[in-house]
Amino acid sequence: MLLSPDQRTKLDESDDARFYDQPRFVTHVDDGFIARLRELYRQQLRPGSRILDLMSSWVSHLPEEISFATVIGHGLNGEELARNPRLDRWFVQNLNQDPQLPLEDASLDAVLCCVSVQYLQRPEAVFAEIRRILVPGGQLIVSFSNRMFYSKAIAAWRDADERTRLGLVCDYVCRTPGFAAPRTIVEVSDLPPVLQMFGFGAGDPFYAVIAEAI
Repeated sequence: MLLSPDQRTKLDESDDARFYDQPRFVTHVDDGFIARLRELYRQQLRPGSRILDLMSSWVSHLPEEISFATVIGHGLNGEELARNPRLDRWFVQNLNQDPQLPLEDASLDAVLCCVSVQYLQRPEAVFAEIRRILVPGGQLIVSFSNRMFYSKAIAAWRDADERTRLGLVCDYVCRTPGFAAPRTIVEVSDLPPVLQMFGFGAGDPFYAVIAEAI
């Protein structure tokens, strides 16, 4: 078993739908992280692709100059998703209660998950669904930093350091049949923490895991 029952727990075990009931029209990472993510999407996503923005919100950080065949959004707040100008359609679903995605097999070219993987209590089931809906050669791009809604992140994430979290996401991929070995991107400040405390070289760390469906 990838995660023990204790590792899947949250400090706030109340219904996630209630927690996300009020829209939050903010970005949860800094401008540097967003610019780096947009550049990664620019490098990895082909024009005309069919994309699922999993656990999305009112912004998808997709490069404005690239047109895609369709962008489907998923999340827990319909008001946020309705505000997102890049989404052609969207749906609301609590993946911790029902991880089965309402999408056809091999129907998408890419699945994106930005700063949200830490909230999945059943990541094995969700990653299996991601693989099911991707075409061979399709891509999964999971990005995250060190920010989170602490009470809603699973214990395995809360209790880990940043490198261990990167390994955890890689494990999610490697334990899912049908994915090639993932590659990772790590961009963090190499300045001593004491200098970062005073604003030198400060900025959200950038982590990404990229996996290809085979």
